[in-house]
Amino acid sequence: MMTVFERLMANLLRREGGYVYHRDDRGGETNFGITEAVARQYGYDGPMQAMPEAVAMEIYRQRYWVAPGFERVAGLSVPVAEELFDTGVNMGPMVAGRFLQRALNALNRQERDFPDVLVDGAIGPQTLTALSRYLLVRGREGEAVLLTALSCLKGERYISLAEQRGANESFVYGWLRTRVGIGEQVSRLT
Repeated sequence: MMTVFERLMANLLRREGGYVYHRDDRGGETNFGITEAVARQYGYDGPMQAMPEAVAMEIYRQRYWVAPGFERVAGLSVPVAEELFDTGVNMGPMVAGRFLQRALNALNRQERDFPDVLVDGAIGPQTLTALSRYLLVRGREGEAVLLTALSCLKGERYISLAEQRGANESFVYGWLRTRVGIGEQVSRLT
């Protein structure tokens, strides 16, 4: 049986594919979705086209799963952890963490359910306690509402990125198509 992380990686690698160099991408060369700059930070010094999948997987595990605390979120809610991981990979782990914190603060009913958390992007004890309390109070439906809030924040950021930098219009359709709740929308249309 696959672990949560292994399942996430299988889905991610299917979306990200292999080597890409797009002239509009500020990240430059990527392989398996890993930019050259990130690969170098993690010790890979070979050509990006030749970067092994195992190297990419270890970078994803360290930088986008364990370090930002998404692995700990999975202990409370696998779907929320999966959403944070996907957002973190595409926008940065701190952005994903801030999205969660903002959503929890907006959903705590003026601090009746739990105190506001600091919106710093770090998934620490305060954020985990708030998430745990939120899920206890709101249950499965609340989990779905939280996922909707996270998806909305992600979609808004993609539109904003395209508005701020015209070259991002090369990517915004794909970002929205593959990363913002499209599966449910498409099934409703068919």
